[in-house]
Amino acid sequence: MPFPTDVRVVDLMLNVPVSATNEEWYTQFLPLLMDKESRQAFKMPAQYMFKGIPNFDGVDDLIGHTFAEMDKHNIGTAMMGFYEGSDHIAEIERRFGDRVLWELPVNPNEGMDEVRRIKRLHKDHGIAALSIFPCGLNPQVPINDKKMYLLYATAVELDIPVMVNVGVPGPRVPMAPQKVELVDEVCWFFPELKFIMRHGAEPWDELAVKLMIKYPNLYYSTSAFAPRYYPKSIVDFANTRGSSQVLYAGYYPSGLSLDRIFAELPQVPFKDEVWPKFLRDNAKRLFKIKDPA
Repeated sequence: MPFPTDVRVVDLMLNVPVSATNEEWYTQFLPLLMDKESRQAFKMPAQYMFKGIPNFDGVDDLIGHTFAEMDKHNIGTAMMGFYEGSDHIAEIERRFGDRVLWELPVNPNEGMDEVRRIKRLHKDHGIAALSIFPCGLNPQVPINDKKMYLLYATAVELDIPVMVNVGVPGPRVPMAPQKVELVDEVCWFFPELKFIMRHGAEPWDELAVKLMIKYPNLYYSTSAFAPRYYPKSIVDFANTRGSSQVLYAGYYPSGLSLDRIFAELPQVPFKDEVWPKFLRDNAKRLFKIKDPA
C-alpha cells in the first residue's frame, strides 16, 4: 500500500532537543536505576534498545533545526512536552506555537497541588493532553492506583486526553505499574476519559487490542517504536475495526531520527484508507486541531 506523501502529518511525540544529550529529560527517574551501565554509560536510560540516537553537536539553533526537520518530512503539528518556567519552551512557543500541541508531564504523587497546576497551565498555555510515565515516577504509581484517579478526573473535566506509558518500560526499572490489564479498570470507571496508550504495550499488545475493541475511548499511539517494529496485532487492528483508534507518534529526538522513521513507514502494510487516519485525521479529531495542520 503506497505511503501518502501529501498528508500533513501530526506527530504525537516529538520534542526539540535541549542539548546534545538531553540528559535533563531523565532526572526524575534516575534514582530508580540500579545498574551501573544505566547510571554511568547510557546517554538515555533505554539506550540499549536504540541505535543511531540523534546527536546535535555543532547545531546552534536547536529549535530552528527541529522545525526544519519537521518540514522536510511534511510534519505540520507536533506534540511536545511542556515544562513550566523553561526559557527553551517559551522560545518554541514564541517562534512556532501555532504548530505545537503541548502535553504536560504530570505526577500523581503531588496530589491536589498537581490538579491545581494542571488547571492553571491549561488555562494559561492551552495544554492539550496530560502525559504519565507510571514506571518512571518516584515512587512509581500503577495505572489504576487511587492517586491516578485525581488526574483522570481532571482530564475528563478539562476534556483533554491522557497519554500513559503501558507495557514493559525501556529503562531498567520495575514493570508492574504498566501492566496493560490495569487499563481495563480505568476505562470502565471513566467512560468519558480519552486514554491513549503509549510506548508499545508489549508484550501485552494483543490484550491492548482487545481492550480497544471493548472501549471506544481507548487509543494506541506508536511512540518509541521504529515502524519496522510496530506490533502485527496493532497493524491488523488498524486495518480492520481499529482504523480510528491507532495514531502516529514518533520518538524524535529521544531514540529515533525522523529520517529513519520516514524511511521505514512506507513498508508498514496499512491499507490505503488507513494512512490518512493514522498520520493525521485521528489526531485532528481527538485534539480538535483546526486546519491547516
